[in-house]
Amino acid sequence: MKKLLLCLLLMTQLGFSFAADSRPAAVADNSSLAALNLKGLSSPRETFSRFLHSMNDIKRGDATRINDAIATLDVSAINPLIRDEKARDLAWTLLEAIDKTKIVNLHEVPARKTGVTYLFAHYDNGRIAIQQQNDGRWLFSRQTLASLPAIIDELSAKKSLKTEDSSAQYTPWHIQFRQQLAEPFRKRSFLLENWKWLGILIIIALGIIADKLCSFSLQLSVRRFRARTAITALKDTPDDLLRPLAILMMASIWWAGLNLLALPDQAMIILLVAVKVLVGMAGIWSAYRLVDLVTLFLRDKAAQTETKVDDVLVPLIRKTLKVFVTVVGITFIASNLNLNVSSLLASLGLGGLAFALAAKDVVQNLFGSITVILDRTFHTGDWIVVNDIEGSVEEVGLRSTKVRTFYDSLITLPNSIFITAKVDNMGQRRYRRLKCNVSLTYDTPADKIEAFCEGVRELIRLHPYMRKDYYHVYLNSLGASSLDVLVYVFWETPDWATELRERQRFLLDILRLAKAQQVDMAFPTQTLHLITPDDGSSLDESAKPPLAELNEKSRLAARDIAGENGGAADKAPPVSFN
Repeated sequence: MKKLLLCLLLMTQLGFSFAADSRPAAVADNSSLAALNLKGLSSPRETFSRFLHSMNDIKRGDATRINDAIATLDVSAINPLIRDEKARDLAWTLLEAIDKTKIVNLHEVPARKTGVTYLFAHYDNGRIAIQQQNDGRWLFSRQTLASLPAIIDELSAKKSLKTEDSSAQYTPWHIQFRQQLAEPFRKRSFLLENWKWLGILIIIALGIIADKLCSFSLQLSVRRFRARTAITALKDTPDDLLRPLAILMMASIWWAGLNLLALPDQAMIILLVAVKVLVGMAGIWSAYRLVDLVTLFLRDKAAQTETKVDDVLVPLIRKTLKVFVTVVGITFIASNLNLNVSSLLASLGLGGLAFALAAKDVVQNLFGSITVILDRTFHTGDWIVVNDIEGSVEEVGLRSTKVRTFYDSLITLPNSIFITAKVDNMGQRRYRRLKCNVSLTYDTPADKIEAFCEGVRELIRLHPYMRKDYYHVYLNSLGASSLDVLVYVFWETPDWATELRERQRFLLDILRLAKAQQVDMAFPTQTLHLITPDDGSSLDESAKPPLAELNEKSRLAARDIAGENGGAADKAPPVSFN
């Protein structure tokens, strides 16, 4: 797992750093350079000396001196998209032309601060000259840089006048290679020289072959990783997990090959821009894959914990990282294409008010998601009721929350409603309640009713999921057609499915208990009494017992019944579930 994460992390960093290195950072803007440092460019002699000393230091191993050498060139006419690559190549080409022309004696180069252009050498196809700019700097002129390829062609038959043998290895590769080619390959048939067309074809083929081979080997590596990993979630990683690395390999080959060919400006702009965009997209893609891999790992860890907060955080982390990667990737691509990102962002200030109004809902949704996380309003899998929406939470995102209803539709709720809405989280219930009436027939004896209630209480005490510290089973009302026994109990179940199963089990046990005690369940009935007319005779009013006697008999019966169950002197304590 660590090796795979490291591989993806290096792959992502390679893509972004590769794209970042492609920016023309080495070639500073000439006007800003003049404002910061005119030292070494104030005369033709200083400019020539700076160029030669910088190139000699590069030959000795100090590669950072290339910036000083480029600073002596007027590269303002070169497109910024390829300025860095082109300037490096022109510096070596200029040195090669100078070495094949004559040995430079710096004392012969004028040290004047102003004056006409200094001409080092004149050729049939151009000239090498140092010209003073408007800001006072002396630079190798843009005409010199434009005519360098033709000058090198003119000097191709000559050998370098420098005596160091090691200097030959610093000559640009395309110059050395071109000099070894036959005339038909150096001929320009269409736009480019024939050997450059052949080189482009070979480079493209090599890149595609490298992409296929690298992709195949990386798929084998991913399969071996899935077979060896002990993390269940990572066993579902796709075969093309490391596919962006193969694309980066292909783009690297194209990048290096196109720079070696030293193509004309227009061709370089088209091809290198395409490669830069490809590198940037591959970097974003690889970062996405890294985020997905990390998310799978975090999701597996979250599944092993009892808390559900991390189950909500994992999708949020995934989306946040992907948004961050997208913003960084687009910024890199824009920078590589020499788009002024700072100016683009600053221009948003012109429409700041409109942007703020448009972003109002976005900000509210973001704060809504933060509220859900901090307040722990609900978690993934909870059964919630919000306004008139009821269902199970499937996913909590930065902008919205997805709720799966009980008729299997998916409702997307903006997170902003959770700031003020009343959320009934049924999933956070500690217990699940059942309140019902068990209706018994009116001919059921009182003793049997008491025995039945005690039997139900015993069922509650024996059921494994039932709450034992709080329940009620009592004859609760005398209904129109039944004696109603209140059953008020709670289950401690983790989900709704378990609650339904245990509810069925309990209710069936009540039915079995009623059958065992021969207690009949009542249902709504009506009794019709038929009264026959009397024969005219009426009961003698004097034969009726007096009311006082009836009241006394009723009180005596009540005392006997109450005495059997404990009278007023024998007060029962409050109900206890111990």
